[in-house]
Amino acid sequence: MKYKIFLSILFLSGSFLNFSFGQEVSKRSILGKENAEYQLREVIANNKLHNIINSENIIIKNQDILMKIIEPILFDIYGNNNIENQKPYEINNFENHYVVNGTLEKNKKGGTFLIIIDKRNCQILKITHGK
Repeated sequence: MKYKIFLSILFLSGSFLNFSFGQEVSKRSILGKENAEYQLREVIANNKLHNIINSENIIIKNQDILMKIIEPILFDIYGNNNIENQKPYEINNFENHYVVNGTLEKNKKGGTFLIIIDKRNCQILKITHGK
């Protein structure tokens, strides 16, 4: 009997949780694909309108942000183990660009990745990997 009561309570509480969670989601406004397409066309036509990306603002402000941007890309292209084995990375910080290379243990043969990224707009200018 206690088992049936427990199951009933569990079922009812589960239903309540799903119902209340469903209400929260329905309170969100979704702009939709048509709006997204409109926004895309607008930015292609006039990229300067209400846009913080320009030649002056720095988007990638530090190495933590840089790693969050480039590592998933490098992992996807070259594999997690390959890129992880190239730590510590050599990071060169120029006025508007980061140039990042993997490193190899001394006297070890092989290549490392190179990625060059613009700090102002996150545009990747080059990705390559030596042999």
